[in-house]
Amino acid sequence: MNRIFLVLLLFCAALSGCSKSNDVVAQVAAQQAKDVAIIQDYLQSKNITASSVDSAGVSTGIYYTIDTLGTGNDLFTSSTQVTVGYTGRLLSTGAIFAQTETFHPSFVLGQVIRGWQLGIPKCKKGGTITLYLPSHYAYGPYPQTQIGLPANAILIFDITLYNITN
Repeated sequence: MNRIFLVLLLFCAALSGCSKSNDVVAQVAAQQAKDVAIIQDYLQSKNITASSVDSAGVSTGIYYTIDTLGTGNDLFTSSTQVTVGYTGRLLSTGAIFAQTETFHPSFVLGQVIRGWQLGIPKCKKGGTITLYLPSHYAYGPYPQTQIGLPANAILIFDITLYNITN
């Protein structure tokens, strides 16, 4: 009798744990929709005409403006090394959280935030681009306290592409 009661108790505990659903996909989609609306409002209020980045025909919510196109027909892959100068700002406050002034770091494109992976290839060597990134394509719901970014921060990056190496 005790075994039946124990099995029934464990079964009920298992079912009660299943009733609490944490739908991460729905949470990400809801945050993405909020972020895109904020970016679009920002662009409209500043009278900025920006293009949208698509990934495999799907809108990402990433927007960009090309200030200087640059030259060349370089191919970008996940192993492409890019040398850049950049300024990163919070869209909400304009506060700068990262900036390169006297040095130009190099990164492997496949190892940077997803917004850069999709946005930087829109530019050419010697060009400058401004990226408006929804939080999902930057650091998402994870605050970056060491650089002063809250969770779900929408970011703006002004990037100069100095070199491309494959």
